[in-house]
Amino acid sequence: MAKGVKTHFTCQSCGYVAAKWLGRCTECGTWGSLVEEVELSKASQARPAWGSSTGQTKPVLLKEVDSAKEARRLTGIAELDRVLGGGVVQGSLVLLGGDPGIGKSTLLLSAMDRLSRDRPGLYVSGEESLQQTKMRAERLGVGGEQMHLFAETDLEKILTATEKLAPGSLVVDSIQTMFLPELGSAPGSVSQVRECAGRLMAWAKKTGVPTFMVGHVTKEGSIAGPRVLEHMVDTVLYFEGERGHPFRLLRAHKNRFGSTNEIGVFEMKGAGLAEVPDPSALFLSERPRNAAGSVVTSTLNGTRPILVEVQALVAPTGYGTARRTAMGVDSQRVALLAAVLEKKEDVQLVGCDLFVNVAGGMSLTEPASDLAVCAALVSSLQNRPVDAQTLILGEVGLAGEVRAVGQIEPRLAEAQKMGFKRVVLPKSSAKRLDFDLKMEVMAVETLGDALRLLF
Repeated sequence: MAKGVKTHFTCQSCGYVAAKWLGRCTECGTWGSLVEEVELSKASQARPAWGSSTGQTKPVLLKEVDSAKEARRLTGIAELDRVLGGGVVQGSLVLLGGDPGIGKSTLLLSAMDRLSRDRPGLYVSGEESLQQTKMRAERLGVGGEQMHLFAETDLEKILTATEKLAPGSLVVDSIQTMFLPELGSAPGSVSQVRECAGRLMAWAKKTGVPTFMVGHVTKEGSIAGPRVLEHMVDTVLYFEGERGHPFRLLRAHKNRFGSTNEIGVFEMKGAGLAEVPDPSALFLSERPRNAAGSVVTSTLNGTRPILVEVQALVAPTGYGTARRTAMGVDSQRVALLAAVLEKKEDVQLVGCDLFVNVAGGMSLTEPASDLAVCAALVSSLQNRPVDAQTLILGEVGLAGEVRAVGQIEPRLAEAQKMGFKRVVLPKSSAKRLDFDLKMEVMAVETLGDALRLLF
């Protein structure tokens, strides 16, 4: 290290700064995470970041602020627009995270192709050469008449190029590969990620250009880098899915301009990602007929109802302690429902292993699926299948009562469209139905009433 250069040690997990090296971070407790970094000079710290000057010199009244004429722009990918809240907001900074190879770059390259049809777009790749990006674009069928490519990791050069090009949209793939030369630390370090994201945010707010950043994820599934990165951006999207499964789910974990309950469903094909406008049909397409332990329920993601299959397997345990395994459902919730079945309905699950799975990789986070889980467990235990054209909805309380479900109309409308003939639902929800329903409604007050109707 050159003489007179001041350094400090920064934790790469939480961003904690220490004056000397420590084997373990005193803030988050991570071992071996402190890395030496050069302190910025006062001149560098005082220099304004790119695009930080907006021309505003004094506070103004809210009513005097001009609203944007074009508040949102459609990306041309309906599932992405749905998750963003109806399109990408002008001047917003969107962070997209996900496992390696899940399809992040594929999704943004397709979105950039559509965004650059009326105005030039800039796709910055810090991980691929221009030829490699071109190969992927040809595989996806991306024409890119006005899409510009830039293979660079120096953020100063990237911002200079954007000033000259004046693009209508920008993609940075990925933020962990970007660096600023004056910081002196390696790309991907806490200081580099934080400072690069800050300058991109300032540039986006000044120019009003929607900006997308790709973020790597850690082994724990969170976006790599300081946690402050997720607080800085406007929207945080996660691309989820299993490697051996063709379905991909796009979720918003943070959205300043829309709901975080919406999801987008894609299918990975040889030519790239394909939108799934009707996920209910896709998730139920491989459902076995007349199979014990298989029932259908409805989950609501934002404004979209999706029918999913809940599967259960009850088998005698070969160990001293019975197992309670759940995928797509909270395991603690499954244990609670099993206890209610044993205590209130005398369903003998003691000495049996319970396995519950939501087919298709979906996750059920709302209690409206409680009754379906209970029905699947009893169906598997008694080896008696539930009618394939029956939808089951309801929250189960500790006293064995079946409680009301919110937004019942869109759930039943989706089931009716999919050809279901009958529905088991709480009596209190049935009283609030105020639309023409062509399904047979079986209203129940208790868990015992539902089991007697089904079995």
